[in-house]
Amino acid sequence: MKILITRTIKSALLDNIPKEFEVVMWKEEDSPMPRAELLREIEDADAVFTNVSDQIDFEVFERAKNLKVVGTMAVGFDNINVQEATKRGILVGHTPDVLSEAVAELALALMFATARRVVEGMNYIHQNQWESWGPYLFAGQKISGKKLGIIGMGRIGKILAKMARGINMEVLYSNRRRDEQTEAELNVDYRDLESLLKESDYVVMLAPATPETYHMLGYEQFALMKPTSIFVNVSRGSTVNEDDLYKILSEKKIFAAGLDVFEVEPIKNNHPLLTLDNVIAVPHIGSATVDTRDKMVEITLNNILRGLKGERLLHTVNKEVYELSTRK
Repeated sequence: MKILITRTIKSALLDNIPKEFEVVMWKEEDSPMPRAELLREIEDADAVFTNVSDQIDFEVFERAKNLKVVGTMAVGFDNINVQEATKRGILVGHTPDVLSEAVAELALALMFATARRVVEGMNYIHQNQWESWGPYLFAGQKISGKKLGIIGMGRIGKILAKMARGINMEVLYSNRRRDEQTEAELNVDYRDLESLLKESDYVVMLAPATPETYHMLGYEQFALMKPTSIFVNVSRGSTVNEDDLYKILSEKKIFAAGLDVFEVEPIKNNHPLLTLDNVIAVPHIGSATVDTRDKMVEITLNNILRGLKGERLLHTVNKEVYELSTRK
């Protein structure tokens, strides 16, 4: 059976793949497998090891005559047509839990970097502009003792809340459903979205990409925030109207933004948001620690190998496939 790996994975974990499997891996490091190549190689693949940069859509499933399992090296799976996979009896596996701490850490890093204007200060030195100390030179915003508003209190949100409480932040959250058990355990308070935006000094977007969350934050919502507040997005770019975010930041109606994700990725250096001094942008590196990525590779491979052996995946997106196979 053939396993298609759509990105270059430099890991000894690949040695765990039994020799009877044919492994086809894209060899150009740090670039995605071209669409035409993906469509050609998927035709006789039994499994695909994929990631957020691949669109595993109807066309892919139409070409994939032997496909039994899709393993994505990610928590989110909005790039996969899960409904189509389920209809065809193809299992979809993902990697939840393992990256929650890493993403929460990056959210904190972006909060600190934007609040204390770290990149601006570094650029100031690089441009040889630092000639003397000034009482308000790159004065930023305080973090300890301030209010953090988390949009989406899932696994990552809960870890971020714990971290924030550790630096003496008051934590608010907004979610589809109120979670009173989490409120008691983590000492956090529920707010509707409008109240959260008005009250918070820092707002971190952690909502998943769904039709309901598409552009859930636009100009009207950003305008509710304080002029001293900071917005951070480490979830999915589609949750934010980027034109509106640019407008609100350029008007200085919020203090700054730290962004790990964008609606269309990758972005180029002429992206409007990158023209603003009060924006820090990083290239979708939320889970990018060596430990985390190694674990994600391990789980994705396990999902694939289990699926090819007819076993349950470690983490299955479409568990309905098991029920369908049992009925048959």
